Amino acid sequence: MSATADHAETSLAVRLGFQPGQVVQEIGYDDDVDHDLRESIEGTIGSELVDEDYDDVADVVLLWFRDEDGDLTDALVDALGFLEEGGLIHLLTPKTGRDGYIEPSDISDAAQTAGLSQAKSVSVGKDWNDTKLSTPKR
Repeated sequence: MSATADHAETSLAVRLGFQPGQVVQEIGYDDDVDHDLRESIEGTIGSELVDEDYDDVADVVLLWFRDEDGDLTDALVDALGFLEEGGLIHLLTPKTGRDGYIEPSDISDAAQTAGLSQAKSVSVGKDWNDTKLSTPKR
């Protein structure tokens, strides 16, 4: 199979780094989330996303966050409490021009204050960007 055919069959969730068997905790769910992305993640991990009431640690936190949701730094610090050591936060924020848009500099400042390393943001649908945040390597 060619690399091109391989890539065409790879789901968005796989390209974002989600893997079978991971526990993914979703925070900030609302009517405006990208349902195709959620389905792609659930298909990749082989189970449903767990919600904010999940009482164990997760491998990944999927954090939907809009400008009106409060303080981003606080939300990131709270999300860290749900994570397994070495886990990732996928911060999903509205794209430029959409309601709830957050400036990239605000995301960078909040991530740095929370002690997280930031990867480049990528588009994950018509309305959302994903910024992958990780705990620093020790």
